[in-house]
Amino acid sequence: MSTVVVDPVTRIEGHLRIEAETDSEGVITRASSAGTMLRGIEIILKDRDPRDAWAFTQRICGVCTSSHAITSVRAIEDALQYKIPVNAHIIRNLIDGAQFVHDHVVHFYHLHALDWVDVVSALSADPAVTAGVQKCISPSRQENNTPAYFAAVKLKLKTFVESGQLGIFKNGYWGHPEYKLPPELNLLAFAHYLEALAWQRSVARLHAVFGGKNPHPSFAVGGMPCAFSANDKKDAPDSDEKYSDTRLDSEGLALVGEVIQQMRNFVDQVYVPDTLAIAGYYKDWFAKGEGVGNFLTYGDFPLTKPGDADSLIDPKKLFIPRGVILNRDLSVVHELDMNDPQQVQELVSSSWYDYSAGKNASLHPYDGETTPNYSGPQPPYQHLDVDNSYSWVKSPRWRGKAMEVGPLSHVLMLYAKGHAGTKELVDKSLTDLKLPLTALYSTMGRTAARTLEAKILADEMDGWFKQLKDNIAEGDLRTHNDQYFDPSSWPKQASGAGFLEAPRGALGHWVVINDGKIANYQAVVPTTWNAGPRTFIDNTEVQGPYEAALKGHKLHNADQPLEILRTIHSFDPCMGCAVHVMDEDGKELIQVKVL
Repeated sequence: MSTVVVDPVTRIEGHLRIEAETDSEGVITRASSAGTMLRGIEIILKDRDPRDAWAFTQRICGVCTSSHAITSVRAIEDALQYKIPVNAHIIRNLIDGAQFVHDHVVHFYHLHALDWVDVVSALSADPAVTAGVQKCISPSRQENNTPAYFAAVKLKLKTFVESGQLGIFKNGYWGHPEYKLPPELNLLAFAHYLEALAWQRSVARLHAVFGGKNPHPSFAVGGMPCAFSANDKKDAPDSDEKYSDTRLDSEGLALVGEVIQQMRNFVDQVYVPDTLAIAGYYKDWFAKGEGVGNFLTYGDFPLTKPGDADSLIDPKKLFIPRGVILNRDLSVVHELDMNDPQQVQELVSSSWYDYSAGKNASLHPYDGETTPNYSGPQPPYQHLDVDNSYSWVKSPRWRGKAMEVGPLSHVLMLYAKGHAGTKELVDKSLTDLKLPLTALYSTMGRTAARTLEAKILADEMDGWFKQLKDNIAEGDLRTHNDQYFDPSSWPKQASGAGFLEAPRGALGHWVVINDGKIANYQAVVPTTWNAGPRTFIDNTEVQGPYEAALKGHKLHNADQPLEILRTIHSFDPCMGCAVHVMDEDGKELIQVKVL
């Protein structure tokens, strides 16, 4: 037996260590997922004003800043039973939807695609053939589709490689025998890698329109801080006290519409065709990396209709439904209650935290504790003590069961609930690939589900935006309700659960408020669900999704564990902080050890 250590796993958000025990054939028999950096936002928030929590929780993540902010204000609003205007619901949907599409594209092209695309191999590609490939897989795309364009991209790559400074490509396992794409498809993917860099800068403008900036746009308990103007800037006199340059007019809304169309075009003409084309060469990965087989969603994207008044979120009226799927059985969706102390719980038996009731206790987030107690080896070390505590990540469970969250859970829940658009898209994609529905429960299935979800949500955003414009045209300009913004209107004690489906899955914030201050705050992030270490419930080992998904993988070369990266990246890890370890010369430090 040997142990493969990947530390840190690169091309993710934050710091993750994987220790994989392998047998004599190189097959992983046990994997351990360890988050090796402490996030202490819950501690920082104690005794602070709940109205400020969203600004702090944005700093949990360097990518999904808006996701945490929306979840936070929803937690406060739930605690206070605070109704918000319809326009605020729609704006939050648009911000959240844009975050999904933006994040999925960036994850695929700049983080995960390199697990399937041999960048250096693209140097032997024929640009004319590459143009033909793009025309075949994406006939509707007119731009950047000539041999000359791909010849220029190839030259740029050649110059880059010959310089000897591969930058972010430096630690790639180029030439690994598990890479299967022809050079022309590798060149196509590299070209779209570059295009996605410019695209993502452009689409980030939607957050800036509604939230003032990106990253870390502004939010507010009670709705949204942005306001609409009934007049355009050019028509509004400077002396008009009812008009402010900070208010959104038709020009700002037109920009939002432009961004949504940019997102839809790129997803339809580039992202979806590329994913399906690449997936066709890796059909064997539709049978690897399943995980735990259980899926959870809190639900998201409140559905409103014209004429709705200020309202709380109705869990039964969400675009992505709330529920739990067990053992891959899509015929039954189990109900989920975020306030039920017997459902969502966090365990720390394998984590570097203590509970006052003991390390084997299971706590609902309302009663959650964040008491760090590092008991691992002192660095430098070869191995973590994976038979005891070995991670800063807690282990969430639903009724004692490990749950996978994320795009695959979203797509499966929509499919199980009979959403026509999702069912049509999934069935067609699987038919084209000649695969059964069960192929989704896999490494490549997660990757494909993320892509399909981007299309589903980009299309839905177009409808939400139309609804927002219609509301404004009818004179409804309200984006905030100040009824309970003053703490003097609050009860002495209150508790609430905020939820959101972030790009990486079910995100929940739980808050307890006493005398106008935060008494307890717990955030259970999607990667906590997926990356949490194993637990023992009634003497039965329960693996987390990462650990379960890696078991059974056969490594072609233990010194280049591409297989581990493929499956871990398929979850799109976000470890709660964006830390990259660099040496004094600016080179990223990564070690893969076989011990």
